[in-house]
Amino acid sequence: MILLHSFHQCSFGNNLKSCRLNVPVFIATRIAFNSQQSFSRFIIRLAITATAVSVAAMILTLAFVNGFQETVSQKVFSFWGHLRLQQYEPSKALVAEESPLTKNDSIINGLKKLRDIETIQPFATKSAVLQQQTNIEGILFKGVEKTYNFANLKNFLRQGRWPSFSDTLYSHDIAVSAAIADQLQIKLNDSIKIHFIDAAGGKSSFRRLKVSGIFKTGIEEYDNLFAIGDLRLIQRLNNWQPEEIGGYEVFLHNYKMMDSVNGTILNSDLIPPNWTSKTVREVYPNIFDWLGIQDVNRNVIFIVMAVVAIINLVTCLLILVLERTRMVGILKAIGSSDAIIQKIFLFNATYITLIGAGAGFIFGVGLCLLQQKTGFITLNESAYYVSVAPVKLIWWQVAAVCGGTVVVCFLSLILPTLIVKSVQPVKAIQFR
Repeated sequence: MILLHSFHQCSFGNNLKSCRLNVPVFIATRIAFNSQQSFSRFIIRLAITATAVSVAAMILTLAFVNGFQETVSQKVFSFWGHLRLQQYEPSKALVAEESPLTKNDSIINGLKKLRDIETIQPFATKSAVLQQQTNIEGILFKGVEKTYNFANLKNFLRQGRWPSFSDTLYSHDIAVSAAIADQLQIKLNDSIKIHFIDAAGGKSSFRRLKVSGIFKTGIEEYDNLFAIGDLRLIQRLNNWQPEEIGGYEVFLHNYKMMDSVNGTILNSDLIPPNWTSKTVREVYPNIFDWLGIQDVNRNVIFIVMAVVAIINLVTCLLILVLERTRMVGILKAIGSSDAIIQKIFLFNATYITLIGAGAGFIFGVGLCLLQQKTGFITLNESAYYVSVAPVKLIWWQVAAVCGGTVVVCFLSLILPTLIVKSVQPVKAIQFR
């Protein structure tokens, strides 16, 4: 009946080219949306489901990897900037007390002319030991100036405020991490003793500072090590001049330009020969190497999901061709060419692919938007640096996944249709 109705459409008044196009489309549509119970109908549903799951999995993988990499990277950048300028000391560890360099406004003004640079902020660090009653904890005291932009760290503050710089000599405020506060049983506004160690002279001195704020970055390397206070205190302890600092943190408008700007600074005369510039990726390679592994995981998932979708669709089409062997024989017997019959199955497979890709798009994007709104997927922050799985949808990537899936599946489905050429009409009509 399908064949009779199809060829009835090609009445003598119809255009021949239109008829050749409409017959494969009509038959493919009737096969794809046939409501009668059959094994092929179950296979079609299975292929649609597999395609939808594959597309959704790829969209979710991209969104979670993008969100994860950007969120963790921004945490690192917010605390240390994108580049670090300091004295060139190849024999010293990257995370250690810095040798002093003298502020130079002409150098800073020259650097600010680079359009990718947003702000440049002085800093210094000094080894210290926090003491609260009988509890002690080693830290690296990070000193900043009153012009420091604490807006970069606003998402990390859990209690209180950041240090104020209203005191004449130096601020007596200190911000400690929640991890250190828990270990030492420190509370907001507590007065704590901090011992500063002079590595060169083998001596130590102490100061009493008030805990003005408690922060949590979620990055264990920071939370277990750093406290934030006044740069003037470090200058005073190290007998530095007011213009001497440990180095500069450089913040960029776009973190993706980090390597480019760093290369420009190193390959020009923008800084003195005894200064050096390093990206935060060089300072904390372990974090960024770990983030880079997520790209490998993403690629593996992509390959697996693509293979699953292709195998399911190819299997589905093979079953459809074999189940419709009698139809193929009848079409050949009444004069249909192999190309027209192949088009029937390709159109059929295209319907399956488009429906599967569309369903996968709706499910994948819907789940991502739900995660953005509710954050129902949580993580262990001590292990993953974030407490809620971050999601970032990049729409051109989503479109590329859907479009690429349709194209790759369509190309892979050409091979199974070649079986049509080997079907002999007489034997096919007798096939049951």
